[in-house]
Amino acid sequence: MAGSIKEFLPALPDEKIDMLAATSVLQQKASEIRSQRINWQSYCQSQMISKEDYNFVIKFDGTDAATREKVLREERAQCARTFLNLLGHVSKDTTVQYILIMIDDMLQEDSSRVEIFREHAARKHESVWGPFLNLLNRPDGFITNMTSRIIAKIACWGSEPMDRSDLHFYLTWLKDQLKQNANEYMQSVARCMQMMLRIDEYRFAFVSVDGISTLLQVLSGRVNFQVQYQLTFCLWVLTFNPMLAEKMNKYNVIPILADILSDSVKEKVTRIILAVFRNLIEKVEDGAVAKEHCIAMVQCKVLKQLSILEQRKFDDEDISSDIAYLNEKLQTSVQDLSSFDEYATEVKSGRLEWTPVHKSAKFWRENAPRLVERNMELLKILVRLLETSTDPLVLSVASFDVGEFVRHYPRGKKAIEQLGGKQLVMQLLGHNDPNVRYEALLAVQKLMVHNWEYLGRQLEKEQTQGGKPAQGGSSALAAKA
Repeated sequence: MAGSIKEFLPALPDEKIDMLAATSVLQQKASEIRSQRINWQSYCQSQMISKEDYNFVIKFDGTDAATREKVLREERAQCARTFLNLLGHVSKDTTVQYILIMIDDMLQEDSSRVEIFREHAARKHESVWGPFLNLLNRPDGFITNMTSRIIAKIACWGSEPMDRSDLHFYLTWLKDQLKQNANEYMQSVARCMQMMLRIDEYRFAFVSVDGISTLLQVLSGRVNFQVQYQLTFCLWVLTFNPMLAEKMNKYNVIPILADILSDSVKEKVTRIILAVFRNLIEKVEDGAVAKEHCIAMVQCKVLKQLSILEQRKFDDEDISSDIAYLNEKLQTSVQDLSSFDEYATEVKSGRLEWTPVHKSAKFWRENAPRLVERNMELLKILVRLLETSTDPLVLSVASFDVGEFVRHYPRGKKAIEQLGGKQLVMQLLGHNDPNVRYEALLAVQKLMVHNWEYLGRQLEKEQTQGGKPAQGGSSALAAKA
């Protein structure tokens, strides 16, 4: 199919990826259900299923692969008709579970069999997706997740892509499953996403339902290494599209994966994160964006992690190759790194620290006007951090930066007020962290005082008298504002 990236995945063919999920809850339950037998005769006698469907299912169910192949060759049209009739007429959960396993096993045996359902839908002028998408509304988790596997196989292995509205519904369902607390079928959901995102057309649809944010939200939480691997695999596949690779770090993918890399002890998690990082440099067509990604990795201490990884011995040659590639690119970016590049990357990451640029008067004299470039992009991020961050360090540094911007940019006070930053800084005067209160106080002073020479002398005086202003100064200033 056009848009497939199987040529990029020589070491991970479909069947091997399936092996990775073989211990999932879905697979374990499927093994138990598969071992039970269904009394099809009782369904036929009670007229819940037709004689025609009964005849097909007893020929097909429980036979060996060669017999199933023969039955499908002789009764191809009847196959889809029977399975869809069974799903439509049988309501008992355990039987529906068994039917879905039969369908999934049949497709897993031979991927070209997905066309059986497409041909049936075409003959009846119906949607191939309708019967399966309806099952996603069932309350039984096994039924919905086994159905999801079947949908992914038909969508990825068939001759025609999933149409837009059905695709949107399905990807939204997958995304919502990811966000469920303690979802025991998380590995199965991730497996379906691994399959779907190998198709370029599906990647953009996934982005449109806010899929990348959801992947990173889950990865930021506490998930086991298997899910870490699977969801990072999804990000990796997305980065094979240059347009998506360019936008990826707007979602903070680099800081989140850098954190996982520093904590991970599993080789396959390390491998897939390094592969994502490499794609974020190698697949991006805009050199400036590739440079931004390099700087972001440096900022997130990836170089330090690479030096640790270099000391380890890996069986996988790709890991060593990726380490060497990233080392070279990041070392080069460090040499070319300007102080403003460093600052901009730090602000965009949302992880502000007391790096040297913040306290450099020379930096602010030279670069304060650059915070209003690109429609005040960096200034808006600073103000947003004041509003949304719960980290006292981030709030302290952001308050300080707002003050320095106002101090060094002639129209800075107006710009900050226009974005609502003054009010946010003043609210921080009552923050429970003393460092946040202190930096907010300094920022408010800078927003209010026009004689910078006088303010400078006052700040020096305060610092020589004890490092921080008296408590009364904060309340008095707040009252004056």
